[in-house]
Amino acid sequence: MKMLNQFSMAVRYLALAIMVLSGSVMSANAQDVTPEHLQAARTAMAATGATDRLDKLLPELASFTKTSLIANRPDIESEISAIVDEVAISLAPRRGPLETEVAAIYTSKFSQQELEVIAEFFSSEAGNKFLTQTPLIFREIDQVAAVWRQGVARDLGEQVREKLTAAGLQ
Repeated sequence: MKMLNQFSMAVRYLALAIMVLSGSVMSANAQDVTPEHLQAARTAMAATGATDRLDKLLPELASFTKTSLIANRPDIESEISAIVDEVAISLAPRRGPLETEVAAIYTSKFSQQELEVIAEFFSSEAGNKFLTQTPLIFREIDQVAAVWRQGVARDLGEQVREKLTAAGLQ
């Protein structure tokens, strides 16, 4: 019975996490969005991979649930894994409404025309290259910014000390 209660609690946490992550972000003017605008949002989302990272949420939650339950009952690991997998698979259709929520965010931020331009660009060779290179670019930017920051911090400290000394304040 204790195991069933722990499993039930884990499933509730899983459901709550999914609800929190998907949120209720439908805009107040969602009824003003045309089907074409919504389709443009979905096309832009697909072109940019905007929701790709959301694909990992349910598997991560299921893995966390398994780990938590198995820690308490390692003797029934295979049963726990099978049950968690079954429940996770049954929750998979809830991914569709999350996609709709994200599309609503896009339609609230971009016009249909803007979304069409975004989708066109990110579907192009240059757009695809931009998407694949951006993480690398940001990593390199972070590296050069760190070096720049260290140099500026050093020079700032030295120059302030020199000026404080020259002013007789140190």
